Amino acid sequence: MTGAVPEFELAEGRHPGWPARLGPLLVTAGRVALRPPRLRDAAAWSEVRLRDRDYLRRWEPTGGDWNQRNTSTAWFGQWGALRRMARRGHVLPFVITLDDALVGQLTVGNIIRGALRSGWIGYWVSRSSAGAGVATTAVALAVDHCFGPVGLHRLEATVRPENTPSVRVLEKSGFRREGLFERYLDVAGAWRDHLVYALTREEIPEGAVPALIRAGRAERP
Repeated sequence: MTGAVPEFELAEGRHPGWPARLGPLLVTAGRVALRPPRLRDAAAWSEVRLRDRDYLRRWEPTGGDWNQRNTSTAWFGQWGALRRMARRGHVLPFVITLDDALVGQLTVGNIIRGALRSGWIGYWVSRSSAGAGVATTAVALAVDHCFGPVGLHRLEATVRPENTPSVRVLEKSGFRREGLFERYLDVAGAWRDHLVYALTREEIPEGAVPALIRAGRAERP
């Protein structure tokens, strides 16, 4: 990527750019980084999901781990599925860390190679981390990784129009609104409209991380 300084440490893997550790970058809240999920993340992941269940399920597809008193079981199944798909090159799963503590997840999924070279990006952060630049920084790290070592050309993201904080995260990361998917996902028991955002490599030639740093929203350690 022209002019971009990669913020990642690449490990050997079966597919370009996986596994990898991205960052850290400094924001007001602390050091933000992305790393591959681990089996032993179960306790920390479960704690965040249970503590913030009402906050998170307003925006996430209906179902999942909310009816379980201990979501560690849900994490074990998710971790195994993500690892298998990552080894096949279909997804890039990460946990978001703040000062090395797990505060969320970011996944690049539906990765398609060939002439399309695209994927979608999804993320969530804990309520205590929202609005502190953590999600924006995580997305910027992932964007540069996808348009760099991973070799993608386009990323998409969908978000409910009412989710203003998530809309701001995407727009700060360079994503542009392309349209509206009507009755797109079942969220909180009803079919919800979602905005679709997209970004291509040509639109951010310097990289999302350098743009974030230039805007004063993050800095390198």
